[in-house]
Amino acid sequence: MREPLRVLIADDELLARKRLSRLLAALPDVSVCGEAVDGDSVLAAVRAGGVDVVLLDIHMPGLSGLDAMALLPEGGPHVIFCTAHAEHAVNAFEHGAVDYVLKPVEAARLQKALERARTRLPARVKPSSVTPPGVTSGEKPAFARLPIPTRQGLVLVSPDAISHASLEDELVTVFTAQGDFLTDFTLNELADKLPQEHFHRVHRRALLNLSHVTRLEPLETGGYLARTARGHSVEVSRQSARELRRMLGLRKGAEDEG
Repeated sequence: MREPLRVLIADDELLARKRLSRLLAALPDVSVCGEAVDGDSVLAAVRAGGVDVVLLDIHMPGLSGLDAMALLPEGGPHVIFCTAHAEHAVNAFEHGAVDYVLKPVEAARLQKALERARTRLPARVKPSSVTPPGVTSGEKPAFARLPIPTRQGLVLVSPDAISHASLEDELVTVFTAQGDFLTDFTLNELADKLPQEHFHRVHRRALLNLSHVTRLEPLETGGYLARTARGHSVEVSRQSARELRRMLGLRKGAEDEG
């Protein structure tokens, strides 16, 4: 039997809270741990503990749902937005929302969103002595898909399809098997969202997925020029080259001495 998913309902409209409460009561392995009517009460409930998932409205008195989400503590509960406003979806996913459910909320759609949140719980919220594969203790879990907003809409990219990301003229480009996409994410934000066992900050202007590297060419600086399977070149700094050599079990170079 699965442990109950502890859900906080956050909406300033009484009817909306009642509807969500009724839908949740009909779902197995789900319990309502509280209700909140504004962003401040959401934060207070989360600080008190015992919340796995927040069903969060966008427009509330005071702090908006997006504002409240941005203030949630590191490793806090997952957020599923339940709102009548479809236009905020891109921003919500950029902030790390698990799902975005439009009102009127239907039981099947809500259950699907909650199951999606549940799959992420072992690495983030649910206390456990077992660490999921690929996630070290205390590490934030990576997104199953990385949402990249573009002019054509929101592109969902599997981390495995990303070869690297680079910063040029204050703009970050993510290079993938689906194409190359400009993003508002910083390199630090991308590094935080992507699997750390594959993605490494190899330069102040580059993030590299080592599983896409086919060749490392030494540079006079002591670094490398990494060649990807798609033919791109990514500069690896001298310090990062040392770390790569240690990871790959290579013999130390002269530049590693001292």
